Formats: sequence, structure tokens, C-alpha cells
Amino acid sequence: MNANLDKIMHMRIKRTMQALEKNNMKAMYVPGKEELLALMNTLLVPGETIGIGGTVTAVETGVMGLLRSGKYKFLDREAPGITPQENAKLRKQALLSDTFITSSNAITETGNLYNVDGQSNRVACMLYGPDRVIVIAGINKIVPDLAHAVVRVKETAAPANCVRLDCDTFCAKNGRCMRPVCDSSDLMALPAGACENSICCNSVIMGRQRNKDRIVVIIVGESLGY
Repeated sequence: MNANLDKIMHMRIKRTMQALEKNNMKAMYVPGKEELLALMNTLLVPGETIGIGGTVTAVETGVMGLLRSGKYKFLDREAPGITPQENAKLRKQALLSDTFITSSNAITETGNLYNVDGQSNRVACMLYGPDRVIVIAGINKIVPDLAHAVVRVKETAAPANCVRLDCDTFCAKNGRCMRPVCDSSDLMALPAGACENSICCNSVIMGRQRNKDRIVVIIVGESLGY
């Protein structure tokens, strides 16, 4: 990255981390994947039960491999040979995990996490259940505010995930939401029933937390995930 752009990005990272801390979320920064894995080794407790949300970031950074190392009781719903019934059971068990690992669709510079889910097991665990939630996100997830977070989901996160999951949606076929503009009166701004196979079923904005540092947000100085 150009040195000047890098300086601006670090200003945004600092601003975002300060806002997250004010919202009682523990904010951490690592420059790359190697440093992330080293940090995760200090945060995770051998033998603890770990759940996970659908996250490309965990795969790209090597965190998924760490979780499958045998050091933890990993509720691996994507393990080879897992049946749909076993997958559903593991999703529910994740609600009682010691640590839940996921990413975020967007992180605002004002200190909010914005996530939109289909099955909603991911946002459910982020909100309640696991003793601790570790959110791992690349710098590409940082946006100025919630309006930009909504646009990011419609133009980037949802289309890419629909392609990944082979969903028959408008965005998977066209590379963007049918209504990409954010309407201040309705954040998702979709007419009722407009997207029959939508994965954008529930939108969650996480702000100030009552349980201080239950949410740990690790920002990685790379572009990761969707």
C-alpha cells in the first residue's frame, strides 16, 4: 500500500478501535496473518469448546486450521462427511460454546458491528450464549457509518456469499442487490418478499455492550473475506 494511503488507513483503524473500546468491546490490531495466529494461540484455551460462524476470513488466515489442530473441542460444522442434521446440531451447540469465532460484514468507525444473516446462527451467538466472541476482520470491513455498512452488504458481502453458497438470488446473478441504495427510512430497503431466496433475513447492529470485553474485535491489516 502507498505510504500516504497506509497512513490514512491507520488513522481509520485507530478511530475505529477507540470507538469499539468506548462501546465496551475489546479492540486489537495485528498487521498480518502470522501475527494473528500468534495472537490466537494466546487467546484460545486448550480444551475449551469453540463454535464458529460462516467465515471466509477464518479460512484465509489459517485460523480454521488452528481450530482443527486437536487442541480444542471444535464444533466443526464444515468437517468432511458432516450431514445436514449434524450441521444443524452443531450450530445449536455453538450457543453454549466457551468461545465463538466469526467475522463481521462491516465495522463502523463509530464503533458498531453490522451483520446480516440468513440462518442467523452467527448473529445469535454474537448476541447471546457463548462466554466470549472473537471477531476477526480485515481492514476492508471498516466503513464510516451504518449507511455505508448497508451498502457494503448489498454490493459486496451478500453477492459474494450468495455465489459461494450457490444461492439463487438476484445478487448472485447480477453482482449486486436489486436495491443497492441505502434508504434512511429502511436500512435494507427491500420490498416485502422481493428476494425469495434471500440470505439477508435478519440485520443486527451491535453497539455498546453490557458485558465489557465479551466481544473481542481483532482487526487484521489486510483485505480479508467478503
